[in-house]
Amino acid sequence: MTTSAAGSNRTPPPPPAPRPRWRRSLGGLTLAAITVSVVASASFVATRDSVQAPSQSTSTSGAKSLEDEFTSLVTTVVPSVVQIESPAGLGSGVVYDAAGHIVTNAHVVGAETQFTVTAANGTPRKATLLGSYATEDLAVLQVDGGGLRAAVFADSATVKVGQIVLAVGNPLGLSSSVTDGIVSATGRLVAEPSNGAAPGTTLRDTIQTSAAINPGNSGGALVDLAGRVIGIPTLAAHDAQLGGAAAGIGFAIPSNTVRDIADQLIKDGKVTHSRRAYLGVQTAVATDGVAVASTTAGGPAERAGIRAGDVIAALAGSPVRTPQDLRGRLAALEPGQTIEVRLIDGELGARVVPVTLGELPGTP
Repeated sequence: MTTSAAGSNRTPPPPPAPRPRWRRSLGGLTLAAITVSVVASASFVATRDSVQAPSQSTSTSGAKSLEDEFTSLVTTVVPSVVQIESPAGLGSGVVYDAAGHIVTNAHVVGAETQFTVTAANGTPRKATLLGSYATEDLAVLQVDGGGLRAAVFADSATVKVGQIVLAVGNPLGLSSSVTDGIVSATGRLVAEPSNGAAPGTTLRDTIQTSAAINPGNSGGALVDLAGRVIGIPTLAAHDAQLGGAAAGIGFAIPSNTVRDIADQLIKDGKVTHSRRAYLGVQTAVATDGVAVASTTAGGPAERAGIRAGDVIAALAGSPVRTPQDLRGRLAALEPGQTIEVRLIDGELGARVVPVTLGELPGTP
């Protein structure tokens, strides 16, 4: 969506200079109207003897159209976002289908199995945990009864940096709250710290957004201007200097991952295909890398000749200093991929071994 303006060309009087003309490309979105009007309001039309300000009707009309579109969008999305309450606290969830399945974050449900789910109309319902998968920080609940409006999930592979998005959830217990922003980046690899009953994990391909993500937003909906869910808001960046969340930097699990994991949990109550790379080692912290405490029998590491006591110093050419580094490196790789692992051994010194990665086992 672009706008451009043709400049004024003068010739010696007479005749007077021609009036300039605006050339606008709207790209089919209501947003274009306000984009054009903002450009116009920062400019002016030059004539020979005066300065003529543009009419404000274009600006008012454009803003009203965008406001109407946002209002309609919120009205469409809010009924599909619910509040989840348990003894562990509050969170958000999204109505996944007409059968009453609710998708949310694994860290929202924690170790609980029974919940109260409240829709936008304020009617509370009982819900039961159907399945949880901490590796992707996703869980599915089953709500008693029907009548909930299912959300529409988009193809997150088509999400573009710069597109406008809304985050809908229940931050701080304020139900049906909405914030707006843009998609700041896609494909982010984000380390999520452990939180009570939820272990830490590394999230793949997350969507970074400037829409405010606050406590209680977790498990809600990140939607595009068509009202489709493109991701599940999960966490905000932490600023160590400020001692709190970094404003305007939040992350959402992409909708394609959400649908993949949710479908498996609904079908089998567990995840059978993680689609994540797997090395098959149990680790401990070491001075110069990550120590291998043990290897999984028959796993990729054991088959490659990696043994207890080895220290992993690099994976696929990237240095490894902590177990979190190792998880992050593996999260960026694919099952079946052959990589080089640099090892340090007290007896053999440094060596490099090729390893064909397996697929991380799902939930038992």
